[in-house]
Amino acid sequence: MKLNDKGLLIVLSGPSGVGKSTVRKALFNKKGHDLVYSISMTTRTPRAGEVDGVDYYFVDKPTFEKRIKEGKFLEWAEFVGNYYGTPKDKVEEQLSKGHEVVLEIEVAGALQVRNQMPDAVFIFIVPPGKQALYARLKIRDTEPDSIIQERIEKANREFLLAHKYDYIVVNDDVNNAADRIMNIIRAEHAKTERTIHQYMKMLGE
Repeated sequence: MKLNDKGLLIVLSGPSGVGKSTVRKALFNKKGHDLVYSISMTTRTPRAGEVDGVDYYFVDKPTFEKRIKEGKFLEWAEFVGNYYGTPKDKVEEQLSKGHEVVLEIEVAGALQVRNQMPDAVFIFIVPPGKQALYARLKIRDTEPDSIIQERIEKANREFLLAHKYDYIVVNDDVNNAADRIMNIIRAEHAKTERTIHQYMKMLGE
């Protein structure tokens, strides 16, 4: 018998270059889970092959700005002239169905979510060492040295925010990191604060 039927919001975050997307994909490749990926909303134009409601929810700027004023985002940001955000109603709909909703976002966005949904599980993904992160960032030949240096400096600032998360997972091996996250999800479902009401109800039957 499950003592906690409600789904969990799992926030995967960390500095650029730590491998958040790779770990998240490995997590979804695990068998026997009930994970759904949180789809972001954006005002940018769809790229070739992108599908509305699959890759992003594509809306115009007035619609997005109206949703901001109405408080309908868990987090949002503006980047290169376009808005990006996590629709609160879509996340809550999936949670009410018992799904584990995985949100993969930058550190600033994760802190926004923490203010609105403190019951979510916040996981900070880190590299096995700073030099490993620097090496990953420098491999990105598509970016000039100045941009890479900015990313390194930003990552150094974000490392200091790890204490705001519930867990730290070292991405020394992608599959190992995914396994650790899956174990965290299972443990969170068994937490007394999440299960005590259902447990007391079971005792009274």
